[in-house]
Amino acid sequence: MQESLVGFAVLLVLILLRLPIAFAMGLVGTVGFAYLVNWNAALAMISSVTYETGLAYDLSVVPLFILMGNFVTRAGLSDELYMAANAFLGHRKGGLAMATVVACGGFSAVCGSSLATAATMAKVSMPSMRKYGYSDSLAAGSIAAGGTLGILIPPSVILVLYGIMTEQDIGQLFMAGILPGMLGILFYLGAVRATIWLKPEAGPPGERMPWNERFRALRGVWGVMLLFLLVMGGIYGGIFTPTEAAGIGASGAFLFALARRKLTWPVLFDVLLQSVRSTAMIFSVLIGALIFSNFINYADLPSILTDWVAQSNLPPFGVMLLIMAVYLVLGCILESLSMILLTVPVFYPLISELVFPGVPPQMVLIWFGIVVVVVTEISLITPPVGLNVFVLRGVLPDVKTGTIFKGVGPFWVADIIRLTLLILVPSITYLLPSLMGR
Repeated sequence: MQESLVGFAVLLVLILLRLPIAFAMGLVGTVGFAYLVNWNAALAMISSVTYETGLAYDLSVVPLFILMGNFVTRAGLSDELYMAANAFLGHRKGGLAMATVVACGGFSAVCGSSLATAATMAKVSMPSMRKYGYSDSLAAGSIAAGGTLGILIPPSVILVLYGIMTEQDIGQLFMAGILPGMLGILFYLGAVRATIWLKPEAGPPGERMPWNERFRALRGVWGVMLLFLLVMGGIYGGIFTPTEAAGIGASGAFLFALARRKLTWPVLFDVLLQSVRSTAMIFSVLIGALIFSNFINYADLPSILTDWVAQSNLPPFGVMLLIMAVYLVLGCILESLSMILLTVPVFYPLISELVFPGVPPQMVLIWFGIVVVVVTEISLITPPVGLNVFVLRGVLPDVKTGTIFKGVGPFWVADIIRLTLLILVPSITYLLPSLMGR
C-alpha cells in the first residue's frame, strides 16, 4: 500500500513538472516494479507490455476509428450537420448555440474524438454566431461543451480502451453510451435556454427558414446517418465485430470523401499522418498506463482498497460517490485519456466486487464505464486544464480563456445533474445493452 501511494505522489509531481504522461507513468511503474521485484523483471515487463500491446488485435479498432473520423472531417460532413440543425433551430433565441450542440452530437457519432469535434465545430459555427451578435461566452461555451460528447456517443475510442482494460464487450459499451449521450444533448440544450433566460441579449434569434429549405438541408446529413447505422447496426445485429465495424466505417468514410472530390494526394497523406500521430500518442499513453498498472497491482492496491471498503461498511453508492469525487479532482490536473488509463485499473476491481441495488451483476462494469466517461467529459471543460477550452483557445485566438470558462459554466452544471441522474438511475445506461442478443 505504501509503495503504491508513494508511486502516485511521484507520478503527480512528474506530471506537474510537465513530463509527458506516458513517460511519467512508464517511469514510475518501472522503478516501482523494480523496487518490489528486481530490475530484470521490470525490464522484461516493459518488453512484454510493449510487444503485446502493439500486436493486440482488439486494439486495431483504435487507429481505424481515428482514421474514420479524419476522413469524415475532410469530407465536410460537419458543415452539413450544422446547416441541418440550424435550419430547424436557428430562428429561436439561442438557436444557433442549440444547433451547435446538436451538430456536435451528430458529428460525434462518426468522429469519436472530443478534441476533433470541438476544433471542427468551432470553425463551422463560430462565424454564424458572431454574425448574429452572440456573446463570445455562450458561443464558445456551447462549442466546448458540445465537443465533449465525442468520447461518449459511439464509436468512442475511450470506450474501446475501457472495454479492453476491463474485458467488457465493446458492442455493449457502445450501445450503453447512446442514451446518456442523447441525454447530454438535451441537458446542454437546457443549459442554452437557461443562459438565454438569464441574459436574452447573449443569443438573439437568427433567420427563419421555410420548410422546403429545412427538408433540403436534411438531405445533407444522409452520409452521417448511413455511416452511423452501418457501424452500430452491424455491431448490434451481430453482423460483424467492433474491429470489423471500424474497418468498414473507415472504408465508408474514405469512399464518401472520395466521392465528394475532397481527397487529393496531399490531403490523403495529411489524413494518414494525423491518424498515425494520434494512434502513436494513444498507444504510448496506454503502454505507460499498463506498466504503471502492473506496479500498483503487484503492490496489491486494488485488493487493499476492496478490503478497506468492506471494513468501512460504506454502501455501494457511497463508494461510487467517493470515486466520482476523485475523478472530479483529477480532472483539474489530468487530461481525459490519461485519467481513464491511470484510474480504471485501480477502481474497476473494487467496483466489480460490489452489489448495486437495481443493477444486474453482468452490467455493473458497463454502467461504471459510462459513468466514468461522463465524469471524464466534465474534466474536459473543468479549469484549470479543460482541454476542450484550450483547443478552442488555439482555434479562436481572439477569445480569452476566461471568457470560454465562463461560457461553459451552465453546461458544467448540466453535466453534474446528468452524472447524478445516471448514478441514481442506472437503468438509463444498461437498458439498450441488456437488449442485445435478444
